Amino acid sequence: MAHFNIVLHEPEIPANTGNIGRTCAATGTSLDLIEPLGFSLSEKAIRRSGMDYWKDLDVNTYINYEDFIKQHEGAKIYYATTKAPQNYTEVDYEDNCYIMFGKESAGIPEEILFQNQATAIRIPMVGETRSLNLSNAVAIVLYEALRQHGFENMKQEGKLRSREWK
Repeated sequence: MAHFNIVLHEPEIPANTGNIGRTCAATGTSLDLIEPLGFSLSEKAIRRSGMDYWKDLDVNTYINYEDFIKQHEGAKIYYATTKAPQNYTEVDYEDNCYIMFGKESAGIPEEILFQNQATAIRIPMVGETRSLNLSNAVAIVLYEALRQHGFENMKQEGKLRSREWK
């Protein structure tokens, strides 16, 4: 079964991180958070935000980007940015790869992107749109990675409770 890791570099908005956490919980994906965070991860704050699934989520925190890199030396990391020439569908997502997204106000710092141009990816958009909502961007890229691996070990069909589909 393919496993993926979503990395949020200094996320600022708790609701976005909560939505991303729910997506990760629903897909068996790990969530890595690089500090500083724009919110608290205390049990009280998590409970107040309605993230009752948080306990089922594999969450890891890092004090900064260097700490993250040190703990995952040699890992394949894709960097999602509006500045990349490569479309997110043009790469093959390896098992246990990391897909990093930047903070809502500024994205991933340019010095990090400059050092990792070969694995920078983007979601196409029309016109001068600045960016997509962070939780939407994560879902788009993560589900492409899952699709490439045939949605292994995920439900493949649903059921209506009152009647069958025709």
